[in-house]
Amino acid sequence: MISSRPYLIRAIYDWIVENNLTPYLLVNAEAPDVTVPEQYIQDGRIILNISPKAVRSLELTNDWVMFSARFSGVSMEVSVPPQAVLAVYAKENGRGMVFSDEDESIENERSPEPPDDEPPAPNGKGRPNLRVVK
Repeated sequence: MISSRPYLIRAIYDWIVENNLTPYLLVNAEAPDVTVPEQYIQDGRIILNISPKAVRSLELTNDWVMFSARFSGVSMEVSVPPQAVLAVYAKENGRGMVFSDEDESIENERSPEPPDDEPPAPNGKGRPNLRVVK
């Protein structure tokens, strides 16, 4: 299965905006393919305001979070793969969702082996029996 992270990012973003709050992204700036203004990175992370008033051309796709924004008056294109997003939350109250590296590893694990042809009966005595009750 593909990652659920981009879907969750979009859903939480929509929920925050619909509640008239400011959506922020916490991004691992050291992850591969992250393009963010380096002067604002602290401890390998960056917080990005992705509210409709702060960015232009926001795209929240399965492969990228992309937008154009001004940083100290200079326009910049920002692109972040969803797996580099550590959290999406509202600035005003901190509500949102935090992601962990475990989220990706769980989603990428193989599915469990299919069950045997005949599942055990609830009482443990072979095949279950059905009967008509009137």
